[in-house]
Amino acid sequence: MPASERDEAPRRVAAGAAGVSMRDLLAACAAAKTVSTPPRDPDPAPKATPATPGTEVTEAPRRAA
Repeated sequence: MPASERDEAPRRVAAGAAGVSMRDLLAACAAAKTVSTPPRDPDPAPKATPATPGTEVTEAPRRAA
């Protein structure tokens, strides 16, 4: 292609991105993702492990006097 044809060819610009900087586009995408993401569920509380039957401690052992 001769240089004159290249210079005369119209530049193609995406219709939606015309006049928007890449920085603004990325910031808008990040903001949309943040707003549309539901909050995380809280971490579940650790479950208590069941005691083996017969090993429950009801009170501290007493020393002989």
